[in-house]
Amino acid sequence: MNKIIIYSNETCPYCKQIKEELKKNDIVFENRLTTEHVDEWQAVIALTGMPTVPTILYEGDHLVPARDFRNSQHLIDILKNYKKSAFSTEEITLQQLKTLAYNIQIAFGRTNQILTQIENKLKTEDDEHESTN
Repeated sequence: MNKIIIYSNETCPYCKQIKEELKKNDIVFENRLTTEHVDEWQAVIALTGMPTVPTILYEGDHLVPARDFRNSQHLIDILKNYKKSAFSTEEITLQQLKTLAYNIQIAFGRTNQILTQIENKLKTEDDEHESTN
């Protein structure tokens, strides 16, 4: 397995858990504290848009908790089964943007449905209240 860098901080219990799990699985990593590698960490934040630790750098890919892995075992599985994509960065980015746009559209549609249901319920309650007065 190639070099793994983990960006963490000293007070993060999840960072500690991830590092312990990596050690248990004999996965060698370099720990970089965000307080000691400030400029590098700021560059990672600018790239990912997520100031979340522990962020893992492997094979040029940044793996961020919740976005890319759910728990320590999921991260281990990703690392052990990692394969670099055959697609260009541009194609990956385009497809991810299409997926994001789709998910946003679905989320707004669902939100609109819920708001419409709430409005209808409130209107019905108002109508019932007015008819009893």
